[in-house]
Amino acid sequence: MKITSLILSGSGGMLWPALLLTALACMVLGMEVPTTAAYVICVSVAGPALIDIGLEPLQAHLFVFWFALLSTITPPVCGAVFIAAGMVNENWLKVALFAMALGIGLYLIPLGMIANPTLITLVSSPAWSLLATVKVGLALSAISYGVIAPFSPLIRGGLIGGGGVLLFI
Repeated sequence: MKITSLILSGSGGMLWPALLLTALACMVLGMEVPTTAAYVICVSVAGPALIDIGLEPLQAHLFVFWFALLSTITPPVCGAVFIAAGMVNENWLKVALFAMALGIGLYLIPLGMIANPTLITLVSSPAWSLLATVKVGLALSAISYGVIAPFSPLIRGGLIGGGGVLLFI
């Protein structure tokens, strides 16, 4: 209850700050617990706050589920990263930063789902849902290439900025 009220008061009742606070809470609460437990913990703590702010229950649940799963590659716990680092005999922090760079789209998909709610309305409006899917896919591709491709800083900045605008319009 305290985390729910903290999210609501900390966001001032605005959606996007509440989403960012919820994402942070989900990644912290989901650290190194199995997927089902991470989801149950996070949805019981953060889900009501998102629904109170005005998200549809399905959107709130998908958002919380997605960020609860991201704790596996997000430092400081990042169990999957420790296993991978041990397999290749590399520094875990270097592997964690590389995993986060490769998975940048994973952090953005739930935000894109909230900005483009037609992504999850395939049954009721398939054409709009598929159009939103293509738009979000192009945005995530641009951002990912901007983060990981060896382009000049100007091209990288353009890809990241253009992808960000495309994702949220």
